[in-house]
Amino acid sequence: MKIDGASALIAGGASGLGAATTRRLHAGGADVTIADLNEEKGNALAEELGERARFVLCNVTDSDQVQAAVATTRETGELRICVCCAGIGWAERTVHKNGPHNLDPFKGVIEVNLIGTFNVMRNAAAAMQENEPDEGGERGVIINTASVAAYDGQIGQIAYSASKGGIVAMTLPAARDLSRAAIRVCTIAPGIFETPLLGGLSEETRASLAASIPHPQRLGRPDEYAELAAHIVENGMLNGEVIRLDGALRMPPR
Repeated sequence: MKIDGASALIAGGASGLGAATTRRLHAGGADVTIADLNEEKGNALAEELGERARFVLCNVTDSDQVQAAVATTRETGELRICVCCAGIGWAERTVHKNGPHNLDPFKGVIEVNLIGTFNVMRNAAAAMQENEPDEGGERGVIINTASVAAYDGQIGQIAYSASKGGIVAMTLPAARDLSRAAIRVCTIAPGIFETPLLGGLSEETRASLAASIPHPQRLGRPDEYAELAAHIVENGMLNGEVIRLDGALRMPPR
């Protein structure tokens, strides 16, 4: 799938991994639609990129808003690329001194990270199946975002790990479901990256996290995620796969 000339939807595209992916796809010649809840950052990024970029307010858990984002993307051409980076975190043990894990935040993380990802994927795929196949016989590519926490969940990460594990588990059946429509599905599982989720940590904590990564001993850069996303788009044999992007990191219990 060629990036140049494609129309791309990036959910959670206003900051972090999503913003880097938006910039990379735009630099590659794609028309990009930034779907996000942060209007200030979304509009600023669209203004920065200028032509071939637009922002649409979108809550990934809201079907109407996701459908509207898909429709906006299709105004510039056939939706060929969809990347979902939208997500939230939560830290709480299954049981602690005050009782069991609160149920509402667990539901909330599952709703945004897992159900939201599925909501974006299903609506993007519905639009993609109407595309004419490109010269490689493809109609579209969908890239979702999991985490190494799907495999190496730490103490207190049960909600986050469950949501990201669900995204991992969706990858192969989604690719199989959509193979008849010539739509590929892959997932990236990042390790510890420089994202807004880590923005509140002290330099000491960040240095400790970086030291835990075998090589390179630093936090991942959002542009490295974006480069992998671009490669997945362009490599037609990548399908139904989850790719860890973590510097050989395996998270300890805490």
